[in-house]
Amino acid sequence: MWKKKRNIGISLLMMGVLMISSVGCGKEVEADNLMEGIRPQSVEVKEPDEWVTDGYMDLAVDLFRTSATETEDGNVLISPLSVSIALAMTANGAAGKTGAEMQRLFGGEGSMEEINNFFYLCLSSLPSNETNQLKVANSIWFRDDESILKVIPDFLQTNANYYGAQIYKSPFDKRTKSDMNRWVDRETNGMVKEIVDQVEADDVMYLINALMFDAQWHTPYEKTDVYAGSFACADGNSRTVDMLHGEENVYLFDDEAVGFMKPYKDHQYNFLAILPRENIGIEAYVENFTGEKLRNLLKNYRMGTVQTTMPKFSCTYEKSMKKTLKELGMVAAFDPVAADFSQMAQSGSGNLYISDILHKTYISVNELGTRAGAVTSVEMKNSSSAMAEWTVTLDRPFLYLILDRTADLPIFIGVVKEV
Repeated sequence: MWKKKRNIGISLLMMGVLMISSVGCGKEVEADNLMEGIRPQSVEVKEPDEWVTDGYMDLAVDLFRTSATETEDGNVLISPLSVSIALAMTANGAAGKTGAEMQRLFGGEGSMEEINNFFYLCLSSLPSNETNQLKVANSIWFRDDESILKVIPDFLQTNANYYGAQIYKSPFDKRTKSDMNRWVDRETNGMVKEIVDQVEADDVMYLINALMFDAQWHTPYEKTDVYAGSFACADGNSRTVDMLHGEENVYLFDDEAVGFMKPYKDHQYNFLAILPRENIGIEAYVENFTGEKLRNLLKNYRMGTVQTTMPKFSCTYEKSMKKTLKELGMVAAFDPVAADFSQMAQSGSGNLYISDILHKTYISVNELGTRAGAVTSVEMKNSSSAMAEWTVTLDRPFLYLILDRTADLPIFIGVVKEV
């Protein structure tokens, strides 16, 4: 029999990590693996409609812009791919107004099938090899107590089909915390040892996305390309840092910014740098940055010799995405009463809703390549032309992206205000 209803919490965790080396994984996960009963089935895929591809780029830039404008000081870095995959997985369990708001995040009034199709194609087509590693893993963990939660099989099957989600049930005790952290450790090749600090008594589900990306520059910087230079930080202070000087072939520009692309090895991914023009401050540029501006900037390029200079830099970033997503129109999912995740599970103890979303990222750019990572935790709680030459010198605040070369799919977006 169903008990008197309270509001139930589900946690979703999405992680992206850019790896250079691999280490041991430790013990295998001890939770009951349900994939023997739920295996990925073949799905019929088609080329995604333009509204989905444009919608993803708009969402990627919106997540970055809103996060950046809410962050007063310091550098900002998000992984829109990690956030979007976890949101899409979650949206497969949403219905009514909750589902409609989550689907609108992706840019249209289309179906979840179209959104799932888009991410399935993205994940299956993003290149990964020895020098450009991109690995995406997803898992769903839920409390092994049907008096509290009965997960709907179709929800699990859909996420297994399109996202390869591994399915686990567990008592949600200390062992569950260890199991999830071991899974994270394994899927990130030891780069991230743990993501769950504590499993609360009112948590009933976790969805975890792990994204591991490792790429080296197509043309690494030599020792003679590194020299000391000055970087003018957004706070008005200047710092002497190691600058990397190179020569690239793609020059980007519009009325508000200039930039360049630097390819990773085998030209499968690109690093894109965007420098606002001197009469435009970094805050003003970021505040007005849109997916449409990014698309136009990517179209408005010239081939030629670009003398480039950028600092070696690294940063870590952590932020709750709850306010950001509310501002983008995802409201009902956070409401303990109004949230509708009825396609995810039947609750005997309350209503499922998202209580918070935490996003953590890391990046390091140096002579050899880029190391970056992102972790996003969505927590659902029980609450009751002609050849020419240009120069682009990144000696003041700038934006940067890591893009898939085939579809210009933003994987990471950040802004450097200080080094």
